[in-house]
Amino acid sequence: MSRKIVLAAAATLLSAPMAMADAHAASGDAAAGERLFNQCVACHVVQNEAGDTLAGRNARTGPNLYGVAGEVFGTGDDFRWSPGMQALNAAGIMITEETFTAYVLDPTGYIREATGDNSLRGAMSFRVRSEEDAVNLYAYLASLAAE
Repeated sequence: MSRKIVLAAAATLLSAPMAMADAHAASGDAAAGERLFNQCVACHVVQNEAGDTLAGRNARTGPNLYGVAGEVFGTGDDFRWSPGMQALNAAGIMITEETFTAYVLDPTGYIREATGDNSLRGAMSFRVRSEEDAVNLYAYLASLAAE
């Protein structure tokens, strides 16, 4: 009996890295997302820990988007987060392809739905036009963090 428990525990532990990898997996076209990111550069930059700018300019209206795939919304001490993002952060909502897509299609709507608080608003006024574009943007951002 205990051998079965040990084997089950081992299988669970071995599958955990795969589950975490799936949280960062992107089904979109990163090359298409790179072209779409030109719409985001007025507010966002993708800058790695070494300070190298991987995409965008030195825009600081919005947060640095380096490593957002798999992070919790509103993570990062170097940015003044809106109350809506702070609420997503407090709820521990992770940025996955699904949540990123929903957020960039309708930032305020997503925050209100995810938190259940209709008084919260999103600070991002730009909306991505299609779900396909949003998925491609996520794939591009995820690919930059993997480099």
